[in-house]
Amino acid sequence: MQTQLVLRVLLSDPTQTVYGLQLCEATGLAAGTVYPILTRLVNCGWVDSRWETPDEQADAGRPRRKYYRLTGEGAREAGMALAEAHQQSAAVRRWWEQGLIEEGPANA
Repeated sequence: MQTQLVLRVLLSDPTQTVYGLQLCEATGLAAGTVYPILTRLVNCGWVDSRWETPDEQADAGRPRRKYYRLTGEGAREAGMALAEAHQQSAAVRRWWEQGLIEEGPANA
């Protein structure tokens, strides 16, 4: 679910670059959750990352930011993965409503 939240934010504008704390704010997830997800997405080629240059760093009192953006492949794969997750979630909800499983949709 947490990876899905990060992917949804990145897919909201696949051409936009965002830095990690923006993703934390947008998803409501802690940095200790978001950064490992970003690392996995970079390692599998779905996301590109780059450090901001000192010229881009407008506020001298803050650390440099690392920016992230979906790759073309990442946008395609993320879109398909989210669609599949949505279908699976809908199926689990139907099974639960029909009494075929005991665990509710929120726990599935």
